[in-house]
Amino acid sequence: MVLLVVGMITADAQTAQDSLKHVKQIDVAMPDSGQVILAGDSLLLTGDTVGVKKGRDWATWTPDPKRAMWLAIVLPGAGQIYNRKYWKLPIFYGGMLGCVYAIRWNNMMYKDYSQAYLDIMDDDPTTDSYNSFLHLGAQITSSNESRYQTLFKKRKDRFRRWRDLSFFCLIGVYALSVIDAYVDAELSVFDMSDDLSLKVRPTTIQQQDSKHPFESVSLGVQFALNF
Repeated sequence: MVLLVVGMITADAQTAQDSLKHVKQIDVAMPDSGQVILAGDSLLLTGDTVGVKKGRDWATWTPDPKRAMWLAIVLPGAGQIYNRKYWKLPIFYGGMLGCVYAIRWNNMMYKDYSQAYLDIMDDDPTTDSYNSFLHLGAQITSSNESRYQTLFKKRKDRFRRWRDLSFFCLIGVYALSVIDAYVDAELSVFDMSDDLSLKVRPTTIQQQDSKHPFESVSLGVQFALNF
């Protein structure tokens, strides 16, 4: 009888040890009202749901105007990316690249004509960079020297003016991208009703100053805009 009881205890201990081999240590952070139930090899969670960070719902998401403005100030085009208006990026980047190219081109021409103007104004015959701007076969003589001096001066001033204008255009495109990012974010939360209609109907207008009964009422047209 004693041997039978000892054998049953040994068998139960061996079964419990084999069951523990299949149980893995799991660290679960649960709220106070939550419960953890371990049944065999399965783990059941009851009570409150464990807090999980959900992804952003792009269908209902609206941009923040201030954040869009500051992003556009720090990096041109970042405000449009934040507002998810990617189609505007080629417009602003193309405008900025065009302004940068215009600045470089006009600055190069300004330097060339400035040097040519300085060479034609001095008395040193070895400085003749202005010859590269002359047409084939044309020469500068004492009879036409003053005309070429005026011509080089006008072109020098013209390219300098165009260079400065291109720089201001670059600033304008940059400022426009910032304004667009802010206004676009502001209009994203603007709610307009689907019932947008214009109704035109005849109406009567009462004129209280008139003493004659037939002249106190006049016909008119009423415009009603629903939005």
